[in-house]
Amino acid sequence: MTTLTIRTADYHNPEDCAVLAQMLDIYARDPMGGGAPLNPQVKATLGPALANVPGAISLLAYLDGEPVGLLNAFSGFSTFECKPLLNIHDVVVVPTQRGRGVGQAMLAELERLARERGCIKLTLEVLEGNRGAQEAYRRAGFAGYELDPKMGKALFWQKCLK
Repeated sequence: MTTLTIRTADYHNPEDCAVLAQMLDIYARDPMGGGAPLNPQVKATLGPALANVPGAISLLAYLDGEPVGLLNAFSGFSTFECKPLLNIHDVVVVPTQRGRGVGQAMLAELERLARERGCIKLTLEVLEGNRGAQEAYRRAGFAGYELDPKMGKALFWQKCLK
């Protein structure tokens, strides 16, 4: 019997920081994460840097004690509802463990934490070509964001500053 455990990472625990960097590196190397390894400096400083970000949450997933997943989320605020929200920034499941409910379990745990914090919603971005992730998010209850169907769904844009 396989045991799945989801827990919140402790950014002051070197072991948790190592797993956090390992999981994010797996995501970065995936085509959906850009296809290149994380910068060694990022891997070395990610946990301590996240410890300094108010409202940062990282969930670590383990199957039978082995790390298999990561979810990073950050606090935000809905001005229309005047309530906090959580934005999911990264969801990682080790490729060999996909389809086993790891992602769904991490999303469910984050929803539990968000409700506990009085959040109005969870938000995320997903690439158009990442059909597997889109299906997983739909199963968890996510849908495209729109205020008025005539105006269409929201788009996620960026402007790089480096």
